[in-house]
This record gives sequence, structure tokens and C-alpha cells, in this order.
Amino acid sequence: MNNQWHAFKIDETLRKLNTSQTGLTDSEVTERRAKYGYNEIEEKAGISPFILFLSQFKSLLIVILFAAAMVSLVLGKLPEAISIMTIVLFAGILGFIQEFRAGKALASLKKMAAPLAIVLRDGKEQEIPSRELVPGDIIKIAMGAKVPADARILKSANLKVEEAALTGESVPVEKNTEVVEGENTPLGDRHNIIFAGTAISFGRGTAVVVSTGMETEFGKIATMLQNTEDERTPIQVNLDQLGKKLGIFAISLAIIMSIFQLVQIFSAGELTTERVMDIFIWGVALAVAVIPEALPAVVTISLALGVRRMVKRKALVRKLPAVETLGATNIICSDKTGTLTQDAMTIKKMYAGDTVYSVTGNGYTPEGKIFSGETEIKDMPDQLKQLLISGSLCNDTKLVKEDGEWTILGDPTEGAIVVVSEKAGINNAGLKKENPRLYEIPFSSDTKKMTTVNKMGNELIVSSKGALEMLLDACKFIYTSSGIREITDEDVKEINKYYAAFASDALRVLTICGKRMQMDIDSFKIIASEANEKENIRIDLMKIIEKDLIFYGLVGMFDPPREEVKDAIKICDTAGIRPIMITGDHKDTAVAVAKELGILKHGGALSGQELDKLSDEEFFDSVENTDVYARISPAHKLKIVDVLMKKGNIVAMTGDGVNDAPSLKKANIGVAMGITGTDVSKEAADMILTDDNFSSIVAAIEEGRSIFENIRKYLVYLLSGNMGTVFGILFVFFLGYDSLPINAVQILL
Repeated sequence: MNNQWHAFKIDETLRKLNTSQTGLTDSEVTERRAKYGYNEIEEKAGISPFILFLSQFKSLLIVILFAAAMVSLVLGKLPEAISIMTIVLFAGILGFIQEFRAGKALASLKKMAAPLAIVLRDGKEQEIPSRELVPGDIIKIAMGAKVPADARILKSANLKVEEAALTGESVPVEKNTEVVEGENTPLGDRHNIIFAGTAISFGRGTAVVVSTGMETEFGKIATMLQNTEDERTPIQVNLDQLGKKLGIFAISLAIIMSIFQLVQIFSAGELTTERVMDIFIWGVALAVAVIPEALPAVVTISLALGVRRMVKRKALVRKLPAVETLGATNIICSDKTGTLTQDAMTIKKMYAGDTVYSVTGNGYTPEGKIFSGETEIKDMPDQLKQLLISGSLCNDTKLVKEDGEWTILGDPTEGAIVVVSEKAGINNAGLKKENPRLYEIPFSSDTKKMTTVNKMGNELIVSSKGALEMLLDACKFIYTSSGIREITDEDVKEINKYYAAFASDALRVLTICGKRMQMDIDSFKIIASEANEKENIRIDLMKIIEKDLIFYGLVGMFDPPREEVKDAIKICDTAGIRPIMITGDHKDTAVAVAKELGILKHGGALSGQELDKLSDEEFFDSVENTDVYARISPAHKLKIVDVLMKKGNIVAMTGDGVNDAPSLKKANIGVAMGITGTDVSKEAADMILTDDNFSSIVAAIEEGRSIFENIRKYLVYLLSGNMGTVFGILFVFFLGYDSLPINAVQILL
């Protein structure tokens, strides 16, 4: 199917899909299902559990240990045989469990599909299982519903979609019907497309299905998951290499020594079946003496103890070898929102009454101070107070305290306004209760603003917030330090100057304005009631409400970095670990956060669109100097991780959304978020952070390095002991003694 539906007009989209606003007929549905199949995630036939279990015993080290068990059995040493076989089976079962669990990520992805869909067929509305949708179906969506398939929006009313699972960004995305120019537009910027598996957080709409099943963005992620193999950890690779080298050495030594003995007894005329069997058993035992048979158990126990210690560091390890991999990690590819930042929009600057104010405090905790320059503001100027009152009245978000933590119920942007007004001493709950809302003009992606009318005593108070370009033209007055007066061209220049200054600091800027409405309250209630029923009255009332507004000011907000992350970045620098930011957010915002945290050291930042323009060779060379990747798709993430690993790096990748699952699986160690992470990302990951904090990764790496060192020391100890036994036997043999100082049973013990 075409992947550029966002670039087509509505009529062109319907024409290409050979459908209409009234939907498909039953016969058309049947034909299309035969062509496109069902709207569901398909799974490839996997390896059977039995074969998967047997594949755990193919390493040379395990084969030699198995031989040791057989020799012990032949010699009548049942306890030794059972001990060695227990070690072999334990290692095999552990590997089987880890590989078998890896397939569950796809099952979790399938669970995210919407079970039902409302569709128009033959012009009639009906509810059907979402798996029966086909391209060209007309679907209806509303708040609270899951999107059943990728679809082009035909009609929308205040539509917002939660796309965090797909793009990684938590702020709901406004959707509309307008054409989006550009062939390779990032998913997060395709405002006329809704994607399967995402959720409608506000409004309603109608859309035409453009992709189903494996052709949806979720389906493409499923394909990447199925085609991405788990990377072997450094300890698995190193132990395999060690096992091969020791195995070859052990077998070669056993064969050579056995041949020498055979030649000796043949020369002495003592060649008998009994002597040949003794030599064979001795040769196998000698080979086993080279192998540190306790190593798999020691490694497993060391890793298991490390898992227990990591839990205390907020890291839950799902796969034991990941513990050691952490110790070898030299690159951390981290998401921005919620991992490096607090995922809590916070107002940093305000402009009101000719003055710029700065605000302290981060997150949703209503604690902080307001400054004008270096001076703390304790008595709020009327202009600033009016800005915050209007922002609070034109607001549907509540500030609440749950389990001792402050959070919001509603939109993060509105939450930032509520919090700053609380910092200024305004009781939001009391303000709204004392000044009830009588009418609302809801936010829409077309108007980019929201307006409310509240009863304040005997007056009607209009409050409006939104985009500067949509509200400034409606403002006839401005509230300055000298009072309210008509706005001038000079004022407009000044406002635009501060807007640009806020935006250049990577702040999201909102305009707040309002007025006192000259209308009797009872008369307004009557008109408002009629406006809810008649479109022409609604339009006329909206014009009256939003006319001749007073400009109150600007607020600039951002998602602040976690306070402890800066220290964690410094530890990374000292430990030789390079952090890289990979985010779905805009490039300017990502760069600003990276600078503040100290991540942007090489000065390089690439957007997804810029990455697409690079050849494979150019991109391969660029990764050494790129610290920030913005507006990135799931395929981009997978490519970035793959190239970094091909350059010999041990890469840890963090993620919380469905879009992160392929790269989490591909990376040497995938790290999912325990609080915000989807089930899909957790199943694909090797480790889960219980506090979603970048600093916990760094702490886990420190623990991993300690475990790696302990395993290395014990390996040296085991090998030195085994080699001592081997060289002792060889020394006696070359001295010409007929009998050995240690028998086969003693070697195995």
C-alpha cells in the first residue's frame, strides 16, 4: 500500500482507494479481504520448543562436560555424573527460558489492537470486529476509543490522539484534515493520519482506512521484531570462544597423550583391550581436566546475585546475561521524555506588563518562586495576576496529590499553567468554584485556541489561551504596567520579540488574553443556550466573545531535565560511557535539553529527515560525531543501534513505546521503562527500570562492571587450578613413569 497518504487531499485519497464517504459494499469488502487479508498482526511459524531446548547443548564446552558425565557413569561414579549433568541441564534450561520469552513481545503487540470498530458500509453504521476492516472502509472514532487501523482523517472535531506508544512523545497530538506536505514526513508530524493501536484522548472524527494488518505502522514494527535477532552478550561470546579454544586444546592434548601411551604399550608388547580402554578413559578424563566444569554454575550464580543487588538500584533484570553486558556497555542510547526529563511540562518564563518573569521549581509540585531579574516577586503585580487568573479559568486540568506525589488530571500544557498559578498563591479549585463557567469555545486544531466565559460576581469574564498568531489579531488592548490601553504597532513588535526569545530557548509558548464582557448575565445564558442548538447563533456569539480582547501576556514552558541526570552524565564521562539522545521530539527542543544536560559534546544533531538523505557510508561515518537524533522513526532507531554495534560498541538502548521494541531487541542490552513502558517494550527488553530514571542505568552499569570483574577473577582461579593438574600429569608422563600420579576419577572430582 502507499505510505504517503498524508500528502493527498481527501478526494484524491478516496479516489485512490476506490471508495466513498458512504463506505464500501459487502461485495467490495469480500474482494479486498481476499487481496489484503485480515486486519491483524501475523506471526511467523517459530522454532518448536523441543528443538529450541536441544539447541542449547550445541557448544563444545557443553559437549565435553556431557562426555565427562558419561565417563563418570562408566567409572561407576554416579554422584559426579549427576552433578555434571545438573550443571549442563541448568545452563540449557536457563538459555531456553530466555529465548522462549523473547517471542512474547509480539504477543503483547497483538494485544494492543482495538477489538471492535465502528464502520460505515452501504451507508449504514455498524460495529464489527476490527480484524474485519479492509482498506477503503470508513470508520468513526471518538474519545476513549482505540484506533483500529491506519486511516486518513476525513472529518474531525477537536480531535486529539495519544501516540506515545508509537512515537514516544506523551503530549496528545492534535489531528485535522489538512494535507501534510513532504514525502518522508515523520509520523509525529502527520496530523491528518491516525495510527492503529493509538488512543483517542479528545474529540471525534471520521476517517478512511488506508492500511491494515502488517501494512500499518504497528505491523511494520511487528515485522522488524520478527526479523531482528537477539544479540549475544559479551559474556556469551567470550565464553563460547573460550570453550572452543579450551575444547580444541583439551581434545588435541588427550589425543596426543593417548597416542603416546598406545605407542608405549605397543612397543612393550602390552597392547590389550583392557589397556586400550584404560587409555581411552584416561584421555577423556584428561580432556575434562582442562575444562572448568564449574564455570557455567559459577557464572550463573554470580549473575543471579547481581540481579538481586540491581533490584536495590531500581533495575529489574529479565535476562541473566544482561547483568554482565551492562558492565561492558560504552554507549547508552536514551529516550528524552520521561527518562532524561521529568515528563512534566513546567513554565519557566512569563511576559506580562512589559516585564519578563522567571519561575523556579520543576514538575507538578506547586512549590517555587517568581523572579523579575534577580528580585523575588512576593506581591504579584495586577497584570501578572490577571495573566494567571485567565490562564487558570480557561483550563480543564486539575492538580492532585496521589500517594504523596503531585500530578495532574488532564493536559500537560494546562497543568503547567495550573502549577505556576498555585506558585503565585492562586487557589485554582477555589477560583473555578467561585467563578463558574457559563460557556466554552473548545480548542480546535483549526483555531488553535480555547476560550471560556465565567461568571465573576456580576460580571462576565472572557479568558482565552492559544497560539500567538491566532490571538494577537483579536487583541485591541494591552494590559501594561500603566494599565489597560489600546495596543500599538510598537507593542506588537515587542510581543513578537519576546515570543521569538522564548521560542529560541526551546520553550513552548502560549498567549493568554481576555476581557470583561459587556452583556447582562441572564441575557448571555439565554443566547448561550440557543447557540448550543443553532449553528448561526453559535458563530455570531463566538465572534462577540472573541472580539476586542485584552492582551495579558505570554507563558513559556518546557519539560525540565531530571535533576540527578546531570550528575549521571558526568559519571558517564568519567567511566568512558557515551550518552546519545534519541527522541521523537523536535530537533530544537532536543538540542536545548542535550546542551543543558551536557550530552551535546560533539556538536552533532540529526533529524530523521536529515538522516534519510545520508548514504549508508555517510551515516556510518557520522555516528561518531552525532549526540542527538530527533524526530526519529522506529526504523531509524534500529539503524542507529545497528551501526553503532557494527563499529564495535556495546550499546544499551532505552525505550518505553511500541516503536522502541525492535531497537530494544537489537541492542546489546534493551532497557524498558517500568512506569511508562508498554508491555511490548518490556517483553523485548533485557532490563526494566522501576523508576524510569537514566541515573538508574548508570548505577546498574557500575554494578555490572563489578560482576564482570568477579567472574574474570574466578575464571583465572579455575583455569590456573586446572592447568596445574594438566601440567602435573604431563610432567610425570615425560619423566617416563609407567603409572600416573592421579587417576581419572580423581581428575573428575
